[in-house]
Amino acid sequence: MHYEEAKKLREEDFQRLTGVKRRTYDKMIEILRPHEEAKRKKGGRKPRLCLEDQVLMALEYWREYRTYFHIGKNYGISESAAYLGIRWIEDTLRTYAKRLKYIAGVIPAQ
Repeated sequence: MHYEEAKKLREEDFQRLTGVKRRTYDKMIEILRPHEEAKRKKGGRKPRLCLEDQVLMALEYWREYRTYFHIGKNYGISESAAYLGIRWIEDTLRTYAKRLKYIAGVIPAQ
């Protein structure tokens, strides 16, 4: 299911589908958008999926633990593109969370 279809769902159904509330999903997009723009400034091809669909794809992977092959087929991309997209989202969100913990003093300076 792509974002255009998912955004029409009720809040409860959206959460059942993705495993997160719509507010959390929107926050993920807000966090990832500047990183995506910075990545695009470096050049390269335009992605086949918009950021919203990429995040849905990652949430689908995390929630259902389907294979990259199956997720790629659902979104019309290759298995390796699904892997790279999900991996980029994971790494970017992980880095963001670590930075927040460092700023808050949870992680000591190294």
